Amino acid sequence: MDNRGFQQGSFSSFQNSSSDEDLMDIPATAMDFSMRDDVPPLDREVGEDKSYNGGGIGYSNRIMDFLEEPIPGVGTYDDFNTIDWVREKSRDRDRHREITNKSKESTWALIHSVSDAFSGWLLMLLIGLLSGSLAGLIDISAHWMTDLKEGICTGGFWFNHEHCCWNSDHVTFEERDKCPEWNSWSQLIISTDEGAFAYIVNYFMYVLWALLFAFLAVSLVKVFAPYACGSGIPEIKTILSGFIIRGYLGKWTLVIKTITLVLAVSSGLSLGKEGPLVHVACCCGNILCHCFNKYRKNEAKRREVLSAAAAAGVSVAFGAPIGGVLFSLEEVSYYFPLKTLWRSFFAALVAAFTLRSINPFGNSRLVLFYVEFHTPWHLFELVPFILLGIFGGLWGALFIRTNIAWCRKRKTTQLGKYPVIEVLVVTAITAILAFPNEYTRMSTSELISELFNDCGLLDSSKLCDYENRFNTSKGGELPDRPAGVGVYSAMWQLALTLILKIVITIFTFGMKIPSGLFIPSMAVGAIAGRLLGVGMEQLAYYHQEWTVFNSWCSQGADCITPGLYAMVGAAACLGGVTRMTVSLVVIMFELTGGLEYIVPLMAAAMTSKWVADALGREGIYDAHIRLNGYPFLEAKEEFAHKTLAMDVMKPRRNDPLLTVLTQDSMTVEDVETIISETTYSGFPVVVSRESQRLVGFVLRRDLIISIENARKKQDGVVSTSIIYFTEHSPPLPPYTPPTLKLRNILDLSPFTVTDLTPMEIVVDIFRKLGLRQCLVTHNGRLLGIITKKDVLKHIAQMANQDPDSILFN
Repeated sequence: MDNRGFQQGSFSSFQNSSSDEDLMDIPATAMDFSMRDDVPPLDREVGEDKSYNGGGIGYSNRIMDFLEEPIPGVGTYDDFNTIDWVREKSRDRDRHREITNKSKESTWALIHSVSDAFSGWLLMLLIGLLSGSLAGLIDISAHWMTDLKEGICTGGFWFNHEHCCWNSDHVTFEERDKCPEWNSWSQLIISTDEGAFAYIVNYFMYVLWALLFAFLAVSLVKVFAPYACGSGIPEIKTILSGFIIRGYLGKWTLVIKTITLVLAVSSGLSLGKEGPLVHVACCCGNILCHCFNKYRKNEAKRREVLSAAAAAGVSVAFGAPIGGVLFSLEEVSYYFPLKTLWRSFFAALVAAFTLRSINPFGNSRLVLFYVEFHTPWHLFELVPFILLGIFGGLWGALFIRTNIAWCRKRKTTQLGKYPVIEVLVVTAITAILAFPNEYTRMSTSELISELFNDCGLLDSSKLCDYENRFNTSKGGELPDRPAGVGVYSAMWQLALTLILKIVITIFTFGMKIPSGLFIPSMAVGAIAGRLLGVGMEQLAYYHQEWTVFNSWCSQGADCITPGLYAMVGAAACLGGVTRMTVSLVVIMFELTGGLEYIVPLMAAAMTSKWVADALGREGIYDAHIRLNGYPFLEAKEEFAHKTLAMDVMKPRRNDPLLTVLTQDSMTVEDVETIISETTYSGFPVVVSRESQRLVGFVLRRDLIISIENARKKQDGVVSTSIIYFTEHSPPLPPYTPPTLKLRNILDLSPFTVTDLTPMEIVVDIFRKLGLRQCLVTHNGRLLGIITKKDVLKHIAQMANQDPDSILFN
């Protein structure tokens, strides 16, 4: 039960670290009894520096049972500790049983019972509304600030480039993005947009704005909310598994993450807003939980809400409500009962409806890169689709290994101490290399939209610059045709864009700014898919007589859709990085609105997962969880080693004996000495040290709070007072200090296994019940204890990994 969150002999409050290197690397901390903004406040402060020695002598021989009324703080958890799922669920069942029984007594109690049942749905409604509103605000702001790097609208500075030219009377079809109302920076500064000097001015302003946005983002994160950096999904997965990270889903984190996400996306860095939107939605869910006692006071119930909030986050990120529910179920949630499934669906629905009402892109769609394909795919095309899946798996495995290696270097070297400089250097390199290429200069979402696009008669993009582009034999559908100069130029530019995205994303993901991985991964796959799609299209045009083409592709027909290849490639690369399958296919299906493309998406997603799994079992989020040392017990992995509980439990042979409390023979001073000399987060209670017969288990935090409360509120409790964990205590002789009865904080049914229990069974127990610890017995006698941290260390050791990388319990 080693808990690094405590300092020996210190009961001082937890001190926040604001140094650069501690933005994500959780430091060793003193014990934290202060409730921050994501935890319900206690009625009194426990974290003051108290001495446990002393107190006046009283001669009352009453037994002090201070837990007849609940003491604030008992049953809560310290920072960087795991909740007890069994205890939390038991509390909720007791609470629900009490409300149900009282509802039969009076009308008011019945109304209270109905409101309690309805509160979950009301909470989902509020989460959906707030998440959708914030997503719309982020989309609109990021679109405007991205265009600000290139110019400004003189007709109204609050308009982005597209909106500025909507009402202009001077827009032509070929140059629909140019209008007198929109001025580039060179036009504003030197009154011309032509020539080398104008190009240099625009180049300089582009880099300057990018550096300004990135500097503001990293500075706000560093000063106000260190937890607002990264995508947030690894930490959310860990929190949903029962881990406590105070402040990670708090008010300041929500405010700063929302602001800095806009700045980071607008800076032009190779990152996306989709992952951080899940974090934003979970912050909304956590904050709104404080309005409802049912969720404010129960950590397990709160995690059901956070699972639904994660679904709402993906819903607004991709405009995919069903995909969001499946993402929460497949990727982030640890405990997902059927009731949570329904509520997640409702929250995702409300969030998507809210975002649709805001209409941030002005196209009545929830995302910028929504597309609709009408050309059917053919069986032979499964071959290039599978090739894209192989590419996605290779890219995913390469990215995970290189990114984790770079993040580990950042954690273990001086680089991690200078997050501002790192962000500015990466931003400068990205902006300098991005500006000359129009496909890297545009935002990544616009790039994906361009790549997904199926060329039509009205498209003026270089990707649609085919020869004979206005000769069509079938209504509005364009036949396969030879590529023009613009297409070949676009292919070279896209190839350079692919190289830049592959390299720069490795160094961008994990910096101390909000950074999502969905969009950069999709961009890499979409570029590769578009290149392959155009190649297949030209191959079918020039070699129509080949057997693989002439059976299904006739002369003048529209056989190959390059945009479809881009979509399949995007799904393949995203699947290779995250190892998603079902939710990924559904998200991509909802993006396109076409049922007929599910088979290509499934083929690519499964192929990429198989290839990536063959090269490394972990997805990017699991890899970052392990890198940070979080106590996350992956439910998808099998434990196949033949070890026993006695091989993992503590104490081992030649170790000091297990620290225990006795049920009726220890004084307050004895218990306080054990607390001050150890760092364990709980203690087994036995009948006596000789018998080692198990009575129960008591948490360190509950002990400290109960003893301190007794010293404050009751006269006569001194260091020599006996602590009883029994239901009845013997009569006391006169003039003895009053005793302290703490049976109500004792867990009388701790989970136990025998010393010969196979570890595969123990691991399953920890996974399925969410245990913090399990006691080991032999013939009814207590032998040792196995904590979640011990299990994780053992799994890491069996996998030839560093067991000391597990930092928390």
